[in-house]
Amino acid sequence: DLLPGAGRSAESGNRTFRSADRLWVEERVEDVATPEGFARNPGLVQTFYNARRQQLQQPEIQPNAAHLALAKLEEALGDRFLLVAHNLDNLQARAGLRDLRQLQG
Repeated sequence: DLLPGAGRSAESGNRTFRSADRLWVEERVEDVATPEGFARNPGLVQTFYNARRQQLQQPEIQPNAAHLALAKLEEALGDRFLLVAHNLDNLQARAGLRDLRQLQG
């Protein structure tokens, strides 16, 4: 089993929540990633995540060498490989990973 971190997607141009150009600079986590924030301003939360989804669809956001290496490792290990990822950016699946569990929260 393997549990890689968010930095893997930063190399693909994907802004992470804690990098230097992190997403939390623009919005406070309390405002867009909590039930209380959603209750206060659901439109802000929807706008934030819609922009995030659009960013992930940009053509320059592609699986990088780390994603591809994990796909090759899965191919080599077969049923003995399981990737548990907390990145919900779909780059692992786009790299060809099949046995993937995505968890967040």
